[in-house]
Amino acid sequence: MFKTIETEADIAEGVAWLRAREPRFGAVIEVSGLPPLRRAEGGLPGLLRIITEQMISLQAAEAIWQRLARDLAPLDPPAILRRRHATLMRLGLSGAKSRTFHALARAAHKGEFTVESLHLRPDEEIIAALVALPGIGPWTADIYVLSCLGRADAWPTGDLALQAAAAHLFGLDKRPDARAMTRLAEDWRPWRSVAARLLWAHYRSLKGLPQAVV
Repeated sequence: MFKTIETEADIAEGVAWLRAREPRFGAVIEVSGLPPLRRAEGGLPGLLRIITEQMISLQAAEAIWQRLARDLAPLDPPAILRRRHATLMRLGLSGAKSRTFHALARAAHKGEFTVESLHLRPDEEIIAALVALPGIGPWTADIYVLSCLGRADAWPTGDLALQAAAAHLFGLDKRPDARAMTRLAEDWRPWRSVAARLLWAHYRSLKGLPQAVV
């Protein structure tokens, strides 16, 4: 029902479509090759992991997530609600993230929020449902739609790395804000999530970081 990116062939199709409309994407391909799928686990664990990754380095997020996954297994609402905020914070979460973990677990436990059925809804409805939850902002919602659900046209306008990469690749005077990112990518529909992958690859090249492989 909804277009998703499932294979490297899907990535290649999106890249070819984008290069025909924005030739400067070709420079990214020449340096980095085709971008990876960037698919992640969905459901409540996937959403909690994205929350964990907010505003910290990937290395720090990975270390914290490994502790959480071990201590909170099987990462379901009862397991989360059994832990006090102090426990979650000792595992590495900030106070705000700990409160978000509890709020999501309570909503899921009461049946007020069913993350497992989000894939049945259009992107806009998914994002609206997520940002209505405590502690969930547009970036988290957009990343969930892109990485966990694999939607082809997800576009995380508030992602700082994407903004920086876009400014460099397209020779902009300053880093575009979320509104400018929306305008910039209007002609890239329905493959904006592939454009995001290309720009993330460009950002890694600019920073001298190894390219993502998944």
